[in-house]
Amino acid sequence: MYDLAVTGGTLVMPDGERRGDVAVAGGRIAAIVSPDTSPTAQRVIDARGLHVLPGAIDIHCHVRAPAFPERGTVASETAAAAKGGITTLFEMPITKPCCNSPAEVARRRACFAETAFIDFGLYAAPGELTTAAFDALVAEGVIGLKMFTTTAPPGRMDEFAGLVRPDEAEQLRVLELAAAAALPVVVHAESAELLAAADAEARALLDPADAVTHGKARPPLAEALAVAKLLTLNTRANAWLHIAHVTSAATVDVLRRFQGSSDFSAETCPQYLCCTEADVARVGVFGKVNPPIRGESDRAALWQAVGDGLIQHVTTDHAGFTAEEKAAHAGDFLAAPPGHPGTEVLLPVLLDAAVEGRITLARVADLVAGNAARRFRLAEKGRISPGAQADLTLVDLAGETLVTQDSLLTAARATAHLYHGKRFRGRVRATLVAGRTVWREDAVVGQPGEGRYVQPAELTDAA
Repeated sequence: MYDLAVTGGTLVMPDGERRGDVAVAGGRIAAIVSPDTSPTAQRVIDARGLHVLPGAIDIHCHVRAPAFPERGTVASETAAAAKGGITTLFEMPITKPCCNSPAEVARRRACFAETAFIDFGLYAAPGELTTAAFDALVAEGVIGLKMFTTTAPPGRMDEFAGLVRPDEAEQLRVLELAAAAALPVVVHAESAELLAAADAEARALLDPADAVTHGKARPPLAEALAVAKLLTLNTRANAWLHIAHVTSAATVDVLRRFQGSSDFSAETCPQYLCCTEADVARVGVFGKVNPPIRGESDRAALWQAVGDGLIQHVTTDHAGFTAEEKAAHAGDFLAAPPGHPGTEVLLPVLLDAAVEGRITLARVADLVAGNAARRFRLAEKGRISPGAQADLTLVDLAGETLVTQDSLLTAARATAHLYHGKRFRGRVRATLVAGRTVWREDAVVGQPGEGRYVQPAELTDAA
């Protein structure tokens, strides 16, 4: 007898879709059973009419715990992630203080472990550029490193200590040390020099209340140039380089030109795939994110790159602020804090695209699960196959997701203006982590603290 059987669904497998039942024992997939054979199990989930996907892995998330509970707690944001079909999230190191040492990694791990509903991994900032420091972070099990090519926001240096590396020699050093330590490096890539010049020009010539001002202050060229420099540096460093939140056609063009030059990957986010600068103008500073949301031609280029495999990951860059923090800078895009919640719309945006025929469900599974598991060496995640952890997301393509402030679980629900009132075809019906149901229909049914800390597999194991 199995612990659990998920029966009657259409499984989105590595080799395509097929009908079948998933038998689970000890938190892992024990067998894939023919739909004509009903496995005997202590618990059965009827998935008839639903598609079963591997649980989503959000590789770019900002909870910021424990420093800013008013923006979201580990419990509130991992519950929201579960509602969105996410079974694992990777937390970025921006908090107060920055997660830039083994001691801070251990502190944040303990904080997350206490109340997380889903599994979690932790990034660290490369605080010290020495082999010993990088090896110490590896020993703490970090999922990867994060780096900015920009300077720290005014007044937030303690949150960004070790993260900001505008100097190209330091960027190369980070990449080389990360290559030696076998750690992926995720980079927020914008040219610090171009940003400084563009910001000064925007402040002098443009209306800060206009959404266009933000785009002018952080132009696509700044992103494309920084990415080109990083990819050039990586031809020497040979690191596992990952470009965060690609926003523009110009950067897509750079990625195409560098294909095959080194081991790199790239991501984009739901806000860049379903919104344009017109949406930001509609909602004001509540739609401010960094880098900015661009125009329709940029959105089309991103979809093309997602469809043809140039961009291998779609992730949230979930970053909550309070409504008061955003509203305090209404009418000033240059001063408003950048960030928008996104964990609850990641899958709905992609399911809608699959229903439309823009991408396949198999591609969705790769974009949010399979590619992440392979890139970050989570050997037991990201697929529906025997031996894998039973992280499953059950979705209803005939259903609909209507996003309202009241429908969201994130503590930042009042700031999610880009999505308020939007309808997406497709709906997450249930989310399972290691065979435990965490979200079902309209309620969190898991327990806080059940999420576990995930670490990358040893290279020999991953191979």
